[in-house]
Formats: sequence, C-alpha cells, structure tokens
Amino acid sequence: MDLLFGRCKLQVQVPENGPYEKPEQLIGKTIVSSFTNLTRQYFEELEGVRPGEPLKTKIKFVGGSVEASCALGVGDAIVDLVESGETMKAAGLHAIGTILNTSAHLIISRNPSHPELVEVIKSRLEGVLAAQRYVLCNYNAPRSMLPSLLKLTPGRRAATVSPLDDGEWVAVSSMVERKDMGNIMDKLKELGASDILVFEISNCRV
Repeated sequence: MDLLFGRCKLQVQVPENGPYEKPEQLIGKTIVSSFTNLTRQYFEELEGVRPGEPLKTKIKFVGGSVEASCALGVGDAIVDLVESGETMKAAGLHAIGTILNTSAHLIISRNPSHPELVEVIKSRLEGVLAAQRYVLCNYNAPRSMLPSLLKLTPGRRAATVSPLDDGEWVAVSSMVERKDMGNIMDKLKELGASDILVFEISNCRV
C-alpha cells in the first residue's frame, strides 16, 4: 500500500563538472551505492547482459554518506535516493538518470503472525489516506435538479440525500475528491444548488 509520503527518486548522480551526460557513458566505470542489487539490475539492462552475468561496470557498496564518494575518488558516479536534491547539489552532483520513483509503503506478509492486528493497522491507514484525499460536500438543491447534481457528486458509494421541510428541496451530502473541490462547487452553483459547504474529514473508514 502506497502511504503517499516520503516520495523520492533512486537516481544516478555524477559530478557537475565531470564528462558524463548520460548513464550509458558510465559503462565500465565504478558506481557506488547502498542499493547494489537495484544498481546492478539497472546496469545489466544498460549493458544488455542477462541477470547474473559478469558486468563491465563495477558496483561498489557504501553504507553511508554515498554522496561524498565521487569527491573522495571512491567512484565515478553514485546511485542514491534523492528527495529535494539539495544534498546532492551541495556535494557537487547532478542527476543523469532515474532508476525508480518511490515512496513509503506498507508491506504485509503473506502469512502474518497476527492477521487481525494487520487488518486493523491497514484499515486505519486507509482511513487516514482517504481523509487526505476527500472532503465532505454538503448542499441544498431543488429536487428536480437532483439527477444532474448527483452526476457531479455521486459519492464514493452513493450520496446521502435527505428531504427538507420544503418538499421541493433536498439536502445532499457527498464525499468529493479534494483536488476537484473548487470546480465542483462552481458547477453545483451553476446548476442551482445553494448553501454549498465543504468540510474537512479528519479520519474515516471507507
């Protein structure tokens, strides 16, 4: 499960003032990384060799401060996780290739020792993620316009529609995606809805 935070890239980084402009130029050179398996797979593809076959490129493991390796003469390039890029820039490095984009994930065993606890944790995380993605949109509308309005705000499963004292009007409550909130409010108003309110969702179970 993607937890949607800790986003970063595993990148090939080289000295800014160096001769390398693309990853293919590093074939046969020394690459330093904490992620040697992924680095090897990447250069296997670049070299066109099968997994496990000898590489021209040397992959060297370093456990920390990988960004200093080029300046220390340990390697010609590095492969490391990059978030903002400021650390690499400070070390005089820049990216010439991206191996993968990644983020924090929840990894669940196929045979967990405590499956009930795993489900509780998973459900709670899903609730927080849904709360970050959605807001609750409430509005009043003429009953005659309901079909058109519900096309805009169908909800995750279905919108909640409640009658008002005025039988010609209804109250609608629906979860909508946060990124679409502004456009949806504008369109609801154009279609005749009123008293349009949007509320934050602090947590939920969906």
